[in-house]
Amino acid sequence: MTTLLYKAAGDIRGDAILPLNQLRVHYPDIYTRELAKYAARPETLRTPVYPLDCCWADVVFLSPVHPAPIFEAMQESGRIGPVVIDFWTLDADLLDPARTCILLKRHDPELRPQPAEDFIPYTPEAAAALSTPSERALQRLRNLNATEPLYPWADIPHILHRGPIPLTAFRTAAGAPVIG
Repeated sequence: MTTLLYKAAGDIRGDAILPLNQLRVHYPDIYTRELAKYAARPETLRTPVYPLDCCWADVVFLSPVHPAPIFEAMQESGRIGPVVIDFWTLDADLLDPARTCILLKRHDPELRPQPAEDFIPYTPEAAAALSTPSERALQRLRNLNATEPLYPWADIPHILHRGPIPLTAFRTAAGAPVIG
């Protein structure tokens, strides 16, 4: 059975999904837009990704968890209304384990950066084992109060890939090839 990874669909130029540091060089306008996500926590961009010998801004982020249950839980909190989730999928077997790792996320605002032991080796089987969001993560999202930041992926494992990923590896939610 194929294990899928998920990426939010977006404004892509060129023929690959690029990490933030590469966007800065190739597409400064997209870089500026994406950098805004880190305005409240710019130090995050320098967070080490220990197994890949790089930092947060050098990796492409994917999720082993389908986005639907995450956004349904946020909707239950009343913080967001109904949303159409536009995402792409990637066959987990297409990633090179030497350039990829898994970050086990624990929603703990005081834990910066996350310790090296929270990074585990990447395999498609490990990604598949993490494909169901934890009840703790869903409960946090269901119980967001009016002042909490909306961090849907705060305690969802991350698949981190160092460097670009070709667009040809991705499919739309309907299964069609992604065209840049």
